[in-house]
Amino acid sequence: MARRTRALFLAVLALLAAGAAGARRHDPEKLPETRIRDLHYGDVLFYYYQNDDFEALTRLLAYDHWQRMPHHKDEAQLLIGGLYLSLGMHNEAGERFQRLLTLDVPTGVRNRAWFYLAQVWYARGYLDQADAALRKINGRMSPDLEAQKELLFGNVLMHEGRFDEAIRLLSGWRGGPVWSAYARFNLGVALVRQNRLSDADPFLSSVGSLLADTPELAALRDRANLALGFAYLQANEPARARPALARVRLDGPYSNKALLGIGWADAALGDYQGALTPWLELRKRNVLDAAVQESYLAVPYAFAKLNANAQSAEYYETAVSSFDAENGRLDQAIAGIEKGDLLQRVLVKDQDARYGWFWQLKNLPDAAESRYLYALLAGHDFQEGLKNYRDLVYMGGTLDRWSDSMVAFQDMIQTRERAYAERLPRADALLASDAVGKLQQRNLALEAELSTIEARHDVGALGTDTEREQWARVQRIESALTGAPDTPDNADLRARLALVKGVLFYRLNDAYGARLWQEHRGLKDLNLALHEAQARWIRVERARKNMPVNTGEFATRVAALKVRIDALQTRLADAEQRQGGYLAQVAVQELQQQKERLSTYQVQARFALATMYDRAANAEAAQKAPNGPVQKGADSSGQPAAPAPPPAAPPATPEPPPEKPQ
Repeated sequence: MARRTRALFLAVLALLAAGAAGARRHDPEKLPETRIRDLHYGDVLFYYYQNDDFEALTRLLAYDHWQRMPHHKDEAQLLIGGLYLSLGMHNEAGERFQRLLTLDVPTGVRNRAWFYLAQVWYARGYLDQADAALRKINGRMSPDLEAQKELLFGNVLMHEGRFDEAIRLLSGWRGGPVWSAYARFNLGVALVRQNRLSDADPFLSSVGSLLADTPELAALRDRANLALGFAYLQANEPARARPALARVRLDGPYSNKALLGIGWADAALGDYQGALTPWLELRKRNVLDAAVQESYLAVPYAFAKLNANAQSAEYYETAVSSFDAENGRLDQAIAGIEKGDLLQRVLVKDQDARYGWFWQLKNLPDAAESRYLYALLAGHDFQEGLKNYRDLVYMGGTLDRWSDSMVAFQDMIQTRERAYAERLPRADALLASDAVGKLQQRNLALEAELSTIEARHDVGALGTDTEREQWARVQRIESALTGAPDTPDNADLRARLALVKGVLFYRLNDAYGARLWQEHRGLKDLNLALHEAQARWIRVERARKNMPVNTGEFATRVAALKVRIDALQTRLADAEQRQGGYLAQVAVQELQQQKERLSTYQVQARFALATMYDRAANAEAAQKAPNGPVQKGADSSGQPAAPAPPPAAPPATPEPPPEKPQ
């Protein structure tokens, strides 16, 4: 059911994402496409598809609190309800479904949501809420789900003691062959509970004689035969009880009760020799079973009825010694449970198993008390309580990790404060130096200088260092020759200087355009760098002012969360202790009931044995006084009274219909 429940909520999410109008154009049983528009919602779905429901729910609640999923508000709320349901938090899921499963949600999706919620409430034992959820289903669902819904409703009514309503509901039930056996079984049980055994016989007999091709149906068949057989035993019709009990498998989970019932049916018909066959077979089995314990008294009783007094006494003595030994082992088991480590050993092999409502205990601890608690640990009520305890343990570990995270956050804040204190003097000195302002002034001067060079077309100013040196030397020589006399030598120098100057000017002028563009490009890059420096300067100034405020706010939030987590840990530890104590008390009560049953059987065995010895002693006196009174505690034949047969077991309690085989 976990896979189907998850598929349901994925379908609901997609339908809501497509919008109510668009959703109605889709088949509500199918999954249309949707598009994730918020990154945080995609993060939640990542954990959801990994089956990490707790992490998905934690992130979903946090993101919803901080309003990080504005485009997926409806989907997020419904997914929260689905995750609550998956984690077994049915009350929270029910409240959200009540608000969200409105007429805007397609009928098929809404009905399936209420159906799965009813299953969870039924499994948890909240019958009134399961009843209410089933009544919220509007119209008919798919044939398979409709069949399951009717059977679930019948189970709810039967557990509430409303057998007449259950009979009316199941009498009109229509469905496929997969669920027909369950419907007939539940209907038969309801009729038996209303003392309508003749009406129940056809339904239970049909289930008890079906061809079972799966272990599940084979167990249901045995259960139907057992319920019918014990119902006839209660009605004092052993001849009709025996065929039904004989159909129960010898290697099935109900074989012990069936063997005991067959023996009592034979005994009630006066066939004590025939009764010994199932009872002796039963006596070879595990003495922990109540039916086996009963056989320890039934076998010697049958031998006594057959006047095999020696065998009867021997079996009674064996029963007394077996009961004594078993009582001692039960005392040891009770002492082990009272030490308080039962649940830790129960869960040690399932540490990595899935938490939440879908988890079930599958491995038992290798402990002395485990052999006495198989039925209890496999029982529905104990399993539900164990789920709660396991979830409390998981939450305790989660809070421990979160508490460690709070300590790590506090260390991070303290480290940040120390780093801030160390860097603050250097930052203040840098801010006081006004370095960026000085650089900006220098940049303005460079821009003015370049503008002057461009206006004057000063080709020499943009030359290389060598070219500028050569140009300056030419200008100095030219100045010197200006006032020199006009001699042939000076005229030659002037001609040669003009040639050198012309060549140098040509080179400088040829490169002038490219060099001017390069200088402009350099100034532009410098302006961008200064702009970035100014922006960083502003951020540094802002951080200088805001850092103490931000750190203080984070420290306050972390401290508040640490206090809250500590309080939750205290509450959780108390709840875990109380839940563990409750489960241990239930286990001890189960063992105490076994001890009381053994004590009752032991008293019966001792009384019967004493009666036999007394009868043997009185036999000699009877030879001398043949008209002596009948020994008290013996029947009219002088034999010990029969141990009371076990009260006929009521029809098997109907269970929620299992999933359809895939």
